[in-house]
Amino acid sequence: MNTKDFFGKLLSGYLWGNLFAMTLVVVALCFCVKYGLEIYTHHGEGVKVPDLKNMKFQEARALLESDNLQILVSDSGYNKRLPADCILAQTPGAGTYVKEGHIIYVSVNSPSSPSFALPDIVDNCSFREAEAKLTALGFKLLEPKYINGEQDWVYGILSRGRHVSAGDVVSVETPLTLIVGNGTYDEDSVDIEYMEPGFGGVNDDDDESEEDEFEEVPDLKAVLGR
Repeated sequence: MNTKDFFGKLLSGYLWGNLFAMTLVVVALCFCVKYGLEIYTHHGEGVKVPDLKNMKFQEARALLESDNLQILVSDSGYNKRLPADCILAQTPGAGTYVKEGHIIYVSVNSPSSPSFALPDIVDNCSFREAEAKLTALGFKLLEPKYINGEQDWVYGILSRGRHVSAGDVVSVETPLTLIVGNGTYDEDSVDIEYMEPGFGGVNDDDDESEEDEFEEVPDLKAVLGR
């Protein structure tokens, strides 16, 4: 194929017509996929979720049911400044569009403060470790009470003046006081008299050695005259 034939076929209307038709098919398919899915899934259509925060649960339930929505309690919290059984949070959030029948998950305010069992920290960890464990659970700590003992070692827990231990259930609203060692000790001084070991009946100061006395025995042959 020479150059003239190549450019002739490249510029032919038949080739460009096929390319144009293929382009139209691709565009039409994209258009159908985009808008067809939106029509099938009802994209953009739905119910606007109202703001339920600080609303009583029964009021929120009545409001959602009027919009053909459902409500379900998924969690609870505690805020002493709000009344019990009111909505603290919701999912999906206010202003979101959802389909009819969609479930709105809410977190409600508990009527009382949560309580937790105290971890095993007495005589088991340092002040910093105990502080981290208790504050992670939501407990409030007062200034520690120091006693004689190992520096920063936890020797006890006080709750409203009484001693509590591991496993006791205490409200997070009740402040705790840790009993911590201050690094000083009470030691009773005892005078002990040490003596050098000796041997009974032996005078160590006498450097002179005693010599055994032996009586000289005469020669027996000389005595008998033999």
